[in-house]
Amino acid sequence: MKNFDSIIATRDIGDYQRDNFDLFLKKISFSYTIPSIHIAGTNGKGSTACYLASIYRQAGYKVGLFVSPGLESVNEMISINEELISDQMLLDIIDNVRSTIVKYDLSTFEIETFIALSYFQKEACDIAIIECGMGGLIDATNIFTPILSIITSVSLEHTEYLGRSIAEVAEQKAGIIKEEVPILIGDLSDDVIEVISREAQYKKSTVHTVSIPNNVLYAESGYSFDYLTYRNLKIQSIAQYSVDNACLALEAVIIIGHQFPVSEEAIADGLYDLIIPARMEVVSFTPLVIVDGAHNPEAMENLMISMEKVANSRPIHIVFACFKDKNYPQMLNYIGQIGEVILTTFNHPRARDKDDYFLFADEYEFVDDYQELITNLMDEYPDDIILVTGSLAFAGLVRRQFKEGQL
Repeated sequence: MKNFDSIIATRDIGDYQRDNFDLFLKKISFSYTIPSIHIAGTNGKGSTACYLASIYRQAGYKVGLFVSPGLESVNEMISINEELISDQMLLDIIDNVRSTIVKYDLSTFEIETFIALSYFQKEACDIAIIECGMGGLIDATNIFTPILSIITSVSLEHTEYLGRSIAEVAEQKAGIIKEEVPILIGDLSDDVIEVISREAQYKKSTVHTVSIPNNVLYAESGYSFDYLTYRNLKIQSIAQYSVDNACLALEAVIIIGHQFPVSEEAIADGLYDLIIPARMEVVSFTPLVIVDGAHNPEAMENLMISMEKVANSRPIHIVFACFKDKNYPQMLNYIGQIGEVILTTFNHPRARDKDDYFLFADEYEFVDDYQELITNLMDEYPDDIILVTGSLAFAGLVRRQFKEGQL
């Protein structure tokens, strides 16, 4: 991967604009014709995308999936029927347009998006599930007409790029709505629905809403629930928010069922077979250690609700690390309600260190070595719960170290 890494090593998010990417696509005469579902949202879009891909794979379709970010590698972002794109394929796609990528100074995510769509086109996927990177209107993924658009949730995020108010952020998310293409929305606030409905009306797009699941039951192995006429569906996730994401995926399958028919068996198997990394994932049972990539207030609130059910009155010790651009005071306000919070950091240029938490120096303990912290907590509290959260990158790192026996 050395050649691929070198071409993106100096590239980051850059300005939130699509001018260069549009010029690049025009220059190479890029065309994308795979029937695709496009998903935007503050939280839940990645999990919803994964549930959809799993259902369609069980139904026998060749399914492309593009989600971001990858926990450990770019390859994890791009897959077909659960098989990650190979290093060689990444290089082959880039090598064909390497000089043009440099000429138009594409960002990392623009390059990754181009690779994903090119790969799905080259491999003639039956259907693809495409997750927005940020926002929607001028996101790099917003360059095709989907068969269905989904907006999972909307809350304040990336305000320096998407706007300072919920309405402004909602306008960016609503940018994925296309002419006469149906739009499915999750549980959104009235002001967000107003923005989306206005855009949908302008685009002659039918708005669909997700129904409330019934008979939602928690067990140590995950949740079971009913949705409309579907009974006793099961997911291998102990996160209550995963039920909502599964319902969004199921509603999407229903909406486009005339185009991509799916059996009840494929739906049940697709939901149950999926385990999403770093989404309330159990990495140790004795003691119980859970990693979750929640990295904004809305996600942290949802995590708190799920953790209270899992804990069942057991003490929770929370190892928290986040990026410098995240709203950590509000995240701590949520997660601090359910357990003891200990702040830490990890080896990443965007990670907060001790000085970045100075406002909470008297309220929360800070431990510089997260590995030592987690090990000590496991030794000291074998009957309690340890939760690692605050950043998807941090959760992914700890997850890998558990899998490799480093923790």
